[in-house]
Amino acid sequence: MGKGGSVSDEEWARFLREAGAGPEGAPREPSARARMVARRLREEPGRPEGWRTYESDQRRRGKGRYAAGLVVVAAVLVGVVAVAPERVAGWFGSGQQEAPLAAESERPEQPPADMAAQAPTLQEPFRGSPAARWGEGADGIHVPAARATGWMSQAQVAQALQKSRDFLAASSLDPGVLRGEYPGRAIALVNPDQQDVQSYLAAAFSKPSKETDPLLLFSRFEKEKVRLVGDVVKTRGRMTFSEGERGAVKVSTDVTYVYPVVRADGGRDEVARTIVRREIVMSWDDPVKVRIKPGTFSLASYKVDATNGGCDEYTGGHFIPAFGAEGESAGSGPAVDPYDRSTTMDERMREAENAGCGTATRS
Repeated sequence: MGKGGSVSDEEWARFLREAGAGPEGAPREPSARARMVARRLREEPGRPEGWRTYESDQRRRGKGRYAAGLVVVAAVLVGVVAVAPERVAGWFGSGQQEAPLAAESERPEQPPADMAAQAPTLQEPFRGSPAARWGEGADGIHVPAARATGWMSQAQVAQALQKSRDFLAASSLDPGVLRGEYPGRAIALVNPDQQDVQSYLAAAFSKPSKETDPLLLFSRFEKEKVRLVGDVVKTRGRMTFSEGERGAVKVSTDVTYVYPVVRADGGRDEVARTIVRREIVMSWDDPVKVRIKPGTFSLASYKVDATNGGCDEYTGGHFIPAFGAEGESAGSGPAVDPYDRSTTMDERMREAENAGCGTATRS
């Protein structure tokens, strides 16, 4: 590996295995994870009605279900995380920069290698975490090469991919949105004729509830309680695309976001991390066949899995991280590695189906 080069997850894991992965018995960063299925709502997948047969559907076919044809599998795994006070030297020693990972162009075969426990600091908020080697912001989201698909030319697909990534950035990375502001740029990219989705979005920011929780699609914190450390959110994920119904271009995204935060009062400098994984599927429909505003997408499905955002309770539409002693008790649910991207979101949802507050293996 040349200086400044990047390596894959698999190469990195093999390197650590061969090197012993650090001193045996090195303490783990203790953490607790609360796991809650806020919703598991399914209906037969479909697409918006054809242009000549479109009818506004205001019916709600089951609790929390908003869009005809929208598959909602929303499991909010909200957790509490305690960070170990001890500072254990990392494998590379103090001050040595670790090589960044290559982009995630496909699902990894295994979770990131174990690391020696190191508490995050204001200067190094991702220390002791696999996210230390992840990309920053939208740069950590792999975008595939475009090709003509469905009703779109290669150039149009490239534009759809870019706008899809713009939505992810505007909904989960925008500094104002993270402080709790209205995500206008993100919502402007959602098909205004997808009426039930628009109803959900309107309710989420006027009368949020368990059924209309903005955290299903957006990352938000209460600025009066916590603030981000610095201006960097670490990300790792990828986008794929294929031809959908009626020649639509279906863009599937699977991204994990890591948010380092401190208490807003500034009284203590303890850093906590909230880790959120979202899988969002967007359908870029042909306006000749589907009633849709050009330049917008129809929301096909979304799933969310979060660690250290709250515990088995509705959080008022904001992530509520825990600090120190608040997160020292583990729950009864299964142990989960929030950095493990080798499992699918469907597998994660099945594991969470009947789980209560659980335990994260690391923060």
